[in-house]
Amino acid sequence: QVQLVESGGGLVQAGGSLRLSCAASGSIFGINVMGWYRQAPGKQREVVATMTSIGVSNYIDSVKGRFTISRDNRANTVYLQMNSLKPEDTAVYYCNYKGPGSWADGYWGQGTQVTVSS
Repeated sequence: QVQLVESGGGLVQAGGSLRLSCAASGSIFGINVMGWYRQAPGKQREVVATMTSIGVSNYIDSVKGRFTISRDNRANTVYLQMNSLKPEDTAVYYCNYKGPGSWADGYWGQGTQVTVSS
């Protein structure tokens, strides 16, 4: 089992910045992937950014150049620095962990609301 606790969401004006954090605890070992997903009202959940435990990252096109994912493997924490936020970034952001024994869906955090006003 893996537990994920997110923090850092909130309300920000367009063009502003927020930093999300997600601390993982439990059975964390081996090569794994931590990432951020988001779900806007009426839309499907989508992946935003992921990073493997060896530092390989991926982003969806709409956030490239604005968002940066990073990890502190010693603290089992993943971060998402979000700059130049747009109203269309408004969503509930979820942290996800996938690793040995949990590659199919992984574990999810409770979600944190990010609201960007225009």
